[in-house]
Amino acid sequence: MHNSEQVESKIDSAGLIDELCSIVSSDSVLFEKEDLKPYECDGLSAYRAIPIVVVLPETIEQVQKILGLCHLYHVPVVARGAGTGLSGGALPHEQGVLLSLAKFKSIIEINPERRIARVQPGVRNLAISEAADHFGLYYAPDPSSQIACTIGGNVAENSGGVHCLKYGLTVHNIQQIKIITIEGEILTIGGSGLDSAGYDLLALMTGSEGMLGVIVEVTVKLLPKPERAQVLLAAFDDVVKAGEAVGNIIAAGIIPAGLEMMDRLAISAAEDFVHAGYPLDAEAILLCELDGTNEEVSEHVLKVRDVFKNSGATEVRTAKDENERLTFWKGRKAAFPAVGRLSPDYYCMDGTIPRKQLPKVLESIATLSKEYELPVANVFHAGDGNLHPLILYDANNPGELERTEEFGGKILELCVAVGGTITGEHGVGMEKINQMCVQFDRLELSQFHAVKAAFDPDGLLNPGKAVPTLHRCAEFGAMHVHKGELPFPELERF
Repeated sequence: MHNSEQVESKIDSAGLIDELCSIVSSDSVLFEKEDLKPYECDGLSAYRAIPIVVVLPETIEQVQKILGLCHLYHVPVVARGAGTGLSGGALPHEQGVLLSLAKFKSIIEINPERRIARVQPGVRNLAISEAADHFGLYYAPDPSSQIACTIGGNVAENSGGVHCLKYGLTVHNIQQIKIITIEGEILTIGGSGLDSAGYDLLALMTGSEGMLGVIVEVTVKLLPKPERAQVLLAAFDDVVKAGEAVGNIIAAGIIPAGLEMMDRLAISAAEDFVHAGYPLDAEAILLCELDGTNEEVSEHVLKVRDVFKNSGATEVRTAKDENERLTFWKGRKAAFPAVGRLSPDYYCMDGTIPRKQLPKVLESIATLSKEYELPVANVFHAGDGNLHPLILYDANNPGELERTEEFGGKILELCVAVGGTITGEHGVGMEKINQMCVQFDRLELSQFHAVKAAFDPDGLLNPGKAVPTLHRCAEFGAMHVHKGELPFPELERF
């Protein structure tokens, strides 16, 4: 269990609960153990912590008062959306408040002329597209769990998903956000224009994992629905060939709307779960979605078929109708829960690599899998190099979780070694914080801490997450040493 960063509170639990009950209705303040238990973790169940209290405000004014109260009494606050995040980024603080935004789920405005939607943070991705559908518009970012993912969580972790290769990550698809600082002040970041002068604070906030402020409203950009969308399924007898095919498609000058990869273990699990008609004898499959005008899609379908065949595909199918297109995607969308049926537990990693390194990294993951004696199912957004290896393990076996954590860390370090990063769209959370010491040097980490201090000088918002202390990096043994000069020599080394 990872220990939360210690913060000295100036109020006892009973006093804090009483104060919160004066801000929101008593049924929106949860403090009994059985009521707190469902909030102890998010999608990454390996790490758990019980907060002192969970509070569910309904208005911006209530959020302001809650944060102002926590600031006054020096109480840590962790903001939580739908709780579907696959990193430990919204893990509760054992001496703090879990601020749930589950009741902020209204679509405030859809403006088809400006092609925007103003929404509260608890609105799901899919709900926006459904609401905008009769205007012929949709919201492009498409995380695998878009049925459950909320906009607030997407902004907090800068989520991408299936469509991000062509249409960008969350940061490219939002125009404005409203946040509340730890002091209870409302800030509007971004604006009605598509660009603004000065520092890009909108990009700074996107992906900050609730460390700088609590999001209470988001303005997202809407796109016209394409005239046509078509999906091709390509099967390969070798994972490396499938990896090479990804690069070959991009090299051919084609930017798919989605390019997803699944290996044999993931294929078998998904097929057993949703019966999508996947080839069970394949070592890997690629799903390639093309969208645009009818003529454009028709041309690209032929090109992609040729690329797949020339890359060694054993089978290439084109969805014969809209129903089959959705069926192909149904299996990919259900891959995470499907893999969950194969093992008592799984540990989802998330890293991004240059596409050309895909074959090498997949081979290295397979080698590590044998070394650690833990199976891995690979399900990921191949088009933008965003990997999601799922390490299968059983937490009931002594030492297996620790071995899984070490294996996951090796995958992240592998991503950095080939020129990638330790995250793509799942955030950093508690499970990756040590590898932040590998990704960034001490000057970069010091800059991160300076930005954090500018917004939250007392470190009350989501403490201990995302950015490691220099002391932690020293403990981890990943402190950057330049020309033999050891930084911070006064720190004890472990």
